[in-house]
Amino acid sequence: MEFELTPIVTEKATKLTEKLNRYTFRVSPEANKYEIQNMVEKLYGVHVVKVNTMIVRGKNRSRYTRTGIIKGATSDYKKAIITIADGETIDYYSNL
Repeated sequence: MEFELTPIVTEKATKLTEKLNRYTFRVSPEANKYEIQNMVEKLYGVHVVKVNTMIVRGKNRSRYTRTGIIKGATSDYKKAIITIADGETIDYYSNL
């Protein structure tokens, strides 16, 4: 099964990568840990040691306009933190 797998490149994710050899991805909500592991191993050619997933809830947003307050929310998404074997790295920009 093919699903969305996009890297998350933030300061916090970069610190995880540098210190603990963990990489962060945004994945489809219906993907499970085994599918995520197989997809990462196939795409990047690395050995995955551990997969941790979490559901990130969307935030409420509001803005002020001439016609009044507009309220909305960002969408929920699933985040996966992948731990790979020592000595291996993932180059996010090789598959562009």
